[in-house]
Amino acid sequence: MPFAVYVLGLAVFAQGTSEFMLSGLVPGIAADLGVSVPAAGLLTSAFAVGMVVGAPSMTLAARRWPRRRGLLVFLCAFVAVHVAGALTGSYAVLLATRVAAALANAGFWAVALAAATALVPPESRARATSVVVGGVTVACVAGVPAGALLGGQFGWRAAFWAVAAVSVPAVVAVARTVPDDRPAAPSARGELRALADRGLLRVLAVNALFQGATFCSFTYLATLVTEVTGLASEWVPGMLALFGAGSFAGVVIAGRVADRHPGALIAVGMSSAAIGWAVLALAAGNVAATVALVFAQGMLAFGTGPALIARVLARGAAAPTLAGGYATAAFNVGGAVGPWLGGAAIGAGLGYRSPVWASAVLMALAVTLAATSAGTPPWRTRSARAGSRAYGRARWGGRTSRTGP
Repeated sequence: MPFAVYVLGLAVFAQGTSEFMLSGLVPGIAADLGVSVPAAGLLTSAFAVGMVVGAPSMTLAARRWPRRRGLLVFLCAFVAVHVAGALTGSYAVLLATRVAAALANAGFWAVALAAATALVPPESRARATSVVVGGVTVACVAGVPAGALLGGQFGWRAAFWAVAAVSVPAVVAVARTVPDDRPAAPSARGELRALADRGLLRVLAVNALFQGATFCSFTYLATLVTEVTGLASEWVPGMLALFGAGSFAGVVIAGRVADRHPGALIAVGMSSAAIGWAVLALAAGNVAATVALVFAQGMLAFGTGPALIARVLARGAAAPTLAGGYATAAFNVGGAVGPWLGGAAIGAGLGYRSPVWASAVLMALAVTLAATSAGTPPWRTRSARAGSRAYGRARWGGRTSRTGP
């Protein structure tokens, strides 16, 4: 795997930390800026909305840029708005920086997915996608707890400074390792027309449902552990880290399987995840079962997710620059809708198991929708050998890379 792919994963780690760390910083932000806790919580919603809107729009704006330039522009903007956020004393300015950070993050994600898959031969694309997405899992395991610790010890601004600092080495590494190739992009109208492909829309919907199921339960895992399983609050960080450890294991294992058996991985992973959420909802009162299932669900969620993203990129071949934006938008639609649905279930008095049941329902819908798409074109439109020959003819060193015949 080219070193540049791991560099992209490092940048995604910093951005994933920024996206999720606010859950532990909201009380400090509210107290420091003199706003209510719900108002401070809107900073998370603003980031999610910015990601959904920014994924296709930022990708469209940068579609003809050389990939290295696009990555650097988005990454430098991400650093700049975190510095501005760390310095400001205004809630309105901080809110604006969160939206700007989300737009930069969305643009970077979309270009990074396209760049990572362009750096490897066709039979390694799912693994490259797993490395990039793996940055999010490392953020869940290490970045988010570290951000919460920094916020608790030195104030919420310290966490913003830390995200900016971690991003700086990624800027340097991207500048030195990512080829400055210019993607061969069809017309913007042609790429947007790709959304008329019902097969692509189905895959995007499956992605959104899958991610919605994941984040619906993950968001309320703390309350499940304390209110249903009966563990003390001191167990919560460990359980969150356990989910993150399972996620990392899933990315590593699935990344080596997805390119050879993508269909089987997706089918088994999605079906197992649906069953796993239902079993967790039933067995959440048992400590041993909860511990085992939290790890397993993390592994299934982030083991299957990258393969689904890779499938979007493959299905969206008619939109080579916007496909990454579509995948990013679908990911964040799920990331926004899932927690909302889980909160609505709790607010309706259905109990603290209800978000897990909601996850099981969302996964059942995803499995059903995927099953109805069985007649669409296959995962690979040509053999791995043919793809390898085409990749061998690709030219780098600042010139356009073409993997077509």
